[in-house]
Amino acid sequence: MAVMRIKKVRNLGQKAAPYLLILPVVIYYLFFWAQPVVKSFVDSFTDAYGHFTFNNYVMVLTDANFLPALRNTTLIVIASVALEFLAALFLALLINRKFPGSSIFLFLAMIPMALPSVAVGAMWKTGLTTNGWLNSFLHYVEIFSGSEKIYWLAGSEWVMLALIIIIDAWQVIPSIMIILLAGLQNIPPESEEAGYVFGGDYLTVLRKITLPLLKPTIQTAVVMRLIAAIQIWLIIVVMLGFTRLPVLVERIVYFHKEVPGLDISSQMASGYTIIVTIIVSVTALIYLKISGSSGPKKKEG
Repeated sequence: MAVMRIKKVRNLGQKAAPYLLILPVVIYYLFFWAQPVVKSFVDSFTDAYGHFTFNNYVMVLTDANFLPALRNTTLIVIASVALEFLAALFLALLINRKFPGSSIFLFLAMIPMALPSVAVGAMWKTGLTTNGWLNSFLHYVEIFSGSEKIYWLAGSEWVMLALIIIIDAWQVIPSIMIILLAGLQNIPPESEEAGYVFGGDYLTVLRKITLPLLKPTIQTAVVMRLIAAIQIWLIIVVMLGFTRLPVLVERIVYFHKEVPGLDISSQMASGYTIIVTIIVSVTALIYLKISGSSGPKKKEG
């Protein structure tokens, strides 16, 4: 009887072990993620006097900056994710070939990833001003002469959008590259060697062997980048301030921090927060559905 009890306790402990290991993470999310999300959800349906209302969402959807913010966020997500993934994949494939000096190249490529967004925004803002280091460099290499200058930050909204996409890509490409490089290094060399043995060239092996084996890693990298791209705001605010290039999360910060004295500030911030949360969740689910990483898997014959 004692032996059976010991076995039952041991089996119970083995079954409970995974749940005990993730318990700290669950507690963390309950206190630092779920609780703020629930509070924001409740606040989004509450007016300034504590009464239930749908008017907060009406105010958000009729806000003059809502559609431009939604458009700019969408363009940033599409352009930056595509640009960053292709560039990161190219660099990961290049470094994975382990050419002479690849370790130094990897170190240099990772430097932008170590910089916080506020530092990146400040660095590029000082560079893109009229007398910034970028115009000085162009004079130094004699591309410009005399008093010729480019007024980088005086362009249209589309020019500013392109600059933000490029600067964001410069910072984020290394992090995606590291994820893809780790996935490439986990692919058995025999798989690619078999492709070459059967007559495949580099592009054929890449398309039919390497990328399919890399698919789980690609899904992880793209989902993480999609979520991060939707939440971009700090670089934009540091470089351009509020409202000049509105994006969804920038609107949340604007109403929560920049104009907190208005009666509608908290309600507008809560409404934008829930809308962004829904967009992030739906975007991730759609991508996972399209990429085939969710839903029932086909049984092998």
